[in-house]
Amino acid sequence: MVKVEIDSKYDSWAKIYNQYWGLEYCQHNLPPFEKLLKQYNILPNAKLLDLCCGTGHMAQHLINQGYQVTGLDISESMLQYARKNAPNANFILDDARFFNLPSSFDTVISPSGSLNHFMSLEELKEVFMRVYDALLDNGVFLFGLNLEEGYKSWNGSLTDGDVQDNYAWACCDSYNAEEKIAQFKITIFELVENVWQRLDINNLVKPYAPLEIISILENIGFTNISVYDQQGNLAGEECNRFAIFAGFKFVNK
Repeated sequence: MVKVEIDSKYDSWAKIYNQYWGLEYCQHNLPPFEKLLKQYNILPNAKLLDLCCGTGHMAQHLINQGYQVTGLDISESMLQYARKNAPNANFILDDARFFNLPSSFDTVISPSGSLNHFMSLEELKEVFMRVYDALLDNGVFLFGLNLEEGYKSWNGSLTDGDVQDNYAWACCDSYNAEEKIAQFKITIFELVENVWQRLDINNLVKPYAPLEIISILENIGFTNISVYDQQGNLAGEECNRFAIFAGFKFVNK
């Protein structure tokens, strides 16, 4: 039995994610996935696993469309918000690399590039294997990944933030092209018992090339793999910032 070490790093900025990013990501990233769910005939009442579900905004939107949604995330603080934002979803605290769920989902979905937080192909393979096991026969895996071109504009400048009476935060993004590693640093100031406290959180992410992702999916057993652009159309050469991958768990009986 694998003991999962829950990463509290994501707990530290769950408040920011919930208040500033969760709904925005849902509105921006989910529409092409909804388009592909319809294209792949994943109809309302189907069982969906929202992998790396964050604060549950996407889960609630999918429930509103009639889907049965289970969310999985490594951050308990994220899930505390998710249970409020999507009270009719089921949420699981676990690591996407190590979770073990029965083959019960019509679709596993991960729309927001959360899988870029896994820093090696080996880690991604672990995630994909867990997904494969959780899918029903002929189930579909739909997920988004940021590609390298999408990180090249991360030049160390301030990209987001806010100031309130007892709380302030700022986010700074950068990309190391030689190491092919991006990072976004969040600095938080919070007034606690009349004393300002500072917290710095450094989050690393990594771009991947579509061909290496397709190779891993095929090695695990996914079939009919397709790559789509950010609008949910089949990807062309100009698709170099963000890609959506789709693959089937096909079992030949």
